[in-house]
Amino acid sequence: MNELTHSEQIHAILKKYWGYDQFRPLQEDIILSVLSGNDTMALLPTGGGKSICFQVPAMANPGLCIVISPLIALMKDQVDNLKKKRIKAAAIYSGMKPAEMSTIIDNCLFDKDFKFLYVSPERLKTDAFRINLQRMNINMIAVDEAHCISQWGYDFRPPYLEIAEIRKFFPTIPVLALTATATPEVVKDIQSKLHFKKENVFQKSFKRDNLVYYVVKEEDKHGRMLRIMQRYPGTGIVYVRNRRKTEEVATFLQENGISADYYHAGLDGNVRDQKQKAWMDGTIRVIVSTNAFGMGIDKPDVRFVIHIDIPDTLEGYFQEAGRGGRDLKPSVAIMLYDDGDINELHRNFNLSFPPLATIQNVYKQLCNYYRIPIYSGENQMFNFDLNDFAQTYKLNPLETYNSIKLIEKTGILQLSDADYSPSKLHFLVDDETMAQLNTTPEGQNQLEFIKLLLRSYSGLFTNYVKIHETEIAKRAGITKEQVEKNLDQLHQLQYLDYQKSTNLPTLFFVQNRVDERFLFPDPKDYYRRKEVAEKRLQSVVHYVEHRDMCRSRLLLTYFGERKSSKCEQCDICLKNRKDHLSSAEFRQISAAIQENIGGCSDIKSLVFKLSSSFDEDKIILVTRWLIDNKQVSFSS
Repeated sequence: MNELTHSEQIHAILKKYWGYDQFRPLQEDIILSVLSGNDTMALLPTGGGKSICFQVPAMANPGLCIVISPLIALMKDQVDNLKKKRIKAAAIYSGMKPAEMSTIIDNCLFDKDFKFLYVSPERLKTDAFRINLQRMNINMIAVDEAHCISQWGYDFRPPYLEIAEIRKFFPTIPVLALTATATPEVVKDIQSKLHFKKENVFQKSFKRDNLVYYVVKEEDKHGRMLRIMQRYPGTGIVYVRNRRKTEEVATFLQENGISADYYHAGLDGNVRDQKQKAWMDGTIRVIVSTNAFGMGIDKPDVRFVIHIDIPDTLEGYFQEAGRGGRDLKPSVAIMLYDDGDINELHRNFNLSFPPLATIQNVYKQLCNYYRIPIYSGENQMFNFDLNDFAQTYKLNPLETYNSIKLIEKTGILQLSDADYSPSKLHFLVDDETMAQLNTTPEGQNQLEFIKLLLRSYSGLFTNYVKIHETEIAKRAGITKEQVEKNLDQLHQLQYLDYQKSTNLPTLFFVQNRVDERFLFPDPKDYYRRKEVAEKRLQSVVHYVEHRDMCRSRLLLTYFGERKSSKCEQCDICLKNRKDHLSSAEFRQISAAIQENIGGCSDIKSLVFKLSSSFDEDKIILVTRWLIDNKQVSFSS
């Protein structure tokens, strides 16, 4: 097949399944590189359309695409979106029941129309999965969040190193590595760790001409936030550090006439979906969230992204800020901070790296808590109550949580945040076996119930299908409790596998218990991770406190783009231009101040009144000049 045919084919796929006539910049180049059999690295900023880069070439060739990702929420989201396009896809991740995983593996082995299998990197370590993987007709391997493979990356995960191990089973299959943010050092390391045959990077510039960055030192963050929303009409996101604060800030905005809601990973899945939909369709103007919000969301018309808390890394900040202005229209990314925030950033860093002895003790007590003997426990899953565990062993809850998150990155265990998982159903027997139910009155009732299920949901014989007991109850004219009872009975009879919904965090032991002294086989790994994290912390502080270089250039330089131009619009560029206010601009702002100052008691209320028309810093600059020259004064 020649390249022209490839191009025509992928455009037809893009149109048929995604409804687009054209690819975004670099997407087609990346896809054609993969279709030519080349190992390829795609470095595309948030909103650049990374998933298209592996989904389209996988659809263009016979066989199955393996997608490796550490983000379970994103895996679920992409699988659901593919299914809506009538593309067969599934995900295997920690915590799934063996029967469900077995069904998915069978579909990948025997259904030629099955196109995507999403897996966590930990899954690649298991012998059973590797054996089945070698039997599959793989057409490509896509590695999402590829920075996780580099020890210099901001989220290094040792299980990612297993990806190179499975390449030997598929020596001719191309690998596509994707990430939104990576420094030049990490880009080079990713290709080395994935055993690229030769370096092959497609990188879109991180420069966003329509997105202006501001960092504002502000004691009254809430007041400044309101003035920002007054000045920039349209929809927005406010990022905060913890779940409690999401609700507090959303309530404050509502009380001040702003249509707002809050979002975090601990909410029921249906509730999160409703909140996200309300924001996506414009019913809600502002969503206040932790960093849980944004993955897989492509809302083009976000006019402002406000950070009330300083992010831990520039990589994380760049991705979150980058959710503004995807329609290429003017947008702002504004970080509000005070002196206390810098201190809190350092304090949180110290808390996130407990002493090595503490981490080892937490792991030991976890194994004792669940009665897991040494060299046992692989693939076991438990509900996890952090507070109960910490109280049982008299541990600090925050220190314990951070210890578990560090243990998680070794690949030994995984902790899922409290996350809603809907009920699922899968039939285990065929029609003929079910027909035997017709021999008794009770069986006839069960058979009628089964027929209702089959009319309501497709694919029950081949897949685990999400169900809603309330909807089934309405259709059957019975209560939800009766639906659950019927499903439980059929589950006991082994006619079907019924998995009830849950909203609990789980702890999954990926490997057998090891002696806690060997949790980090080389303690240098722990200290190296801490050193890398500390350098990233210093980069964030430097970005916040810097007063000379354009914000856009600061970010671009961090990501290796050293020849960028000034944006002329960020807080630093404006500061450097203040002394060069044109006489016309000075007269215009001065006139507005003199016209409105009579009803204002202080400079804050004056700025609030005029901020929809002028830049706040310029208002303050001109006001102070007028006061110093005794041309205006505030009413008492």
